[in-house]
Amino acid sequence: MRVLLFTGKGGVGKTSVAAATALHCADRGARTLVLSTDPAHSLGDSLDTWIGAAPTAVTATLSAQQLDAQERMEEHWGEIQDYLVEVFNWAGAEGIEAEELSVPPGIDELFSLADIKTHAESGEWDVVIVDCAPTAETIRLLSLPDILEWYMERIFPMSRRLNRLLGPVIQRVSSLPVAGDEVFGASRRFFDSLEGVKKVLADSERTTVRLVVNPERMVIAEARRTFTYLSLFGYRVDAVVANRLLPDDVSDPWFAQWKQLQSEHLTTIENGFAPMPVLRARLAQSEVVGVDSLRCFAAELYGDLDPTEILHDGDPLRVEITDGQYELVQQLPFADHDDLEVGRRGDELLVRVGPYRRAVMLPDTLRRRPVEAAALRDGILRITFGATRTGGAPWDTTTRGTNR
Repeated sequence: MRVLLFTGKGGVGKTSVAAATALHCADRGARTLVLSTDPAHSLGDSLDTWIGAAPTAVTATLSAQQLDAQERMEEHWGEIQDYLVEVFNWAGAEGIEAEELSVPPGIDELFSLADIKTHAESGEWDVVIVDCAPTAETIRLLSLPDILEWYMERIFPMSRRLNRLLGPVIQRVSSLPVAGDEVFGASRRFFDSLEGVKKVLADSERTTVRLVVNPERMVIAEARRTFTYLSLFGYRVDAVVANRLLPDDVSDPWFAQWKQLQSEHLTTIENGFAPMPVLRARLAQSEVVGVDSLRCFAAELYGDLDPTEILHDGDPLRVEITDGQYELVQQLPFADHDDLEVGRRGDELLVRVGPYRRAVMLPDTLRRRPVEAAALRDGILRITFGATRTGGAPWDTTTRGTNR
């Protein structure tokens, strides 16, 4: 069972790459599902066929799906939404305004996570391919399992206890609607439907991410940042797709400077992302739309490669032992030490890169060892742990990452 996620800056052609890869897998005999998590769905346009909210057959071995957020909303969010509408009505918002406010931004992304997990564990598919939203939304999507797990383990039980304790008091002194057990129960069921998502997505033996880029400076810069953030959350990137390259046989002088720039940017991509493979696709003569065009596109992109193979090995997070000293090694390609912070709180290692922070639960071998040093070198963060601390609570300290 393989899960492939495709992401990239908006407009680089990731939907075409995802659809072509799915079709190529299906043509090789794999039961394949391609689904879109992008609210601005274009997967059906790429395949040139109607796609429903449930898996819709495209060929004998390929199905496609575009999430219907409203349908999932009614299924998973109804009781919670009803309560939020009451709160907003109490606060003065009414009608459509209250309903809109009761739907938090990004909720459709949570439903997407549930769908990916369900399909990956159903046994119906050999390959699940995900056409992700543009990179910023993808990072938010893939960071949600960590955030939700942290909330449900630490904040949710406390919120429920406080609600039971203070709810009757609030009802006596105010008309503010108080959440009942049915609301907390719905929240719990909603989280349970997402339980195991992280296990599926961070399993580097079956799930990998492929970055789609164009040979343009801003696109490459965003892809580098995306690679760093994906590594921060423990996701393996196994290939880069360089899309829309000018063909060699384009000889018109008007394109000479474009070809020179593309050649320089392609060198940057290959050197910057090495040793990962860089798959190439030329700029097509016409729109890549429909099954026939996608088949031609996939044949050029993959050649004799099996698209379901893991194209590059490398664990984003591992523990190394050298001469009795323990090191936690985290790949953070392209990270800048000025944007890096490392902290320790109890059993958690807190790593922040730019605007994103991840709480890494330490394995048993490291939980009672103090952090002695943190160093970032050549895109690899190494956290060095000292001797085991005996007695008392787990070591609690804060360490800043340095560049050595």
